[in-house]
Amino acid sequence: MEAANERVHTLDPRVRWRWAMRAIGPVLAVAAVGAAAAWVAPAPVPPALVTVGLLLVGGGLAWAVVWLRYRRWRYRLDSDGLTLTHGVLTHVRTIVPYTRIQHVDTRRGPLDRVFGIGAVVVYTAGTRGADVTIPGLSTRDAEVMQERLRDASERTAGEDAV
Repeated sequence: MEAANERVHTLDPRVRWRWAMRAIGPVLAVAAVGAAAAWVAPAPVPPALVTVGLLLVGGGLAWAVVWLRYRRWRYRLDSDGLTLTHGVLTHVRTIVPYTRIQHVDTRRGPLDRVFGIGAVVVYTAGTRGADVTIPGLSTRDAEVMQERLRDASERTAGEDAV
């Protein structure tokens, strides 16, 4: 691929809101359980205060994880393949040679469409479930990425993948 594509790319910032929406469910569930426990068991703290405290602490932790996850996500297209790096506690680096790419999809769920983002899913030759996903791309970037990966895969067809 041309040198301009060899720079490291980040995800669209709107993915943070998408991830935050997914994280809110568990936070609300913990707050509800805490509130129920405070109502049932006699506690020196009012149940409303327990609920607000759990929402604040849980929401803060959830937002911190979302922020760190966003900061760690990077991807790069170079002459050999696609490289992904991500992870908060466990750092993952994945290299997908173009010669191993079978096909490339774009995916946009309901929340993705609300935020104007999508994902690119790259299916590779190998074992069952051998695919990698780049989440949180703008709709346009996802389409361009799909085309670039398809073109690179076609250019390298017939080359040795190892």
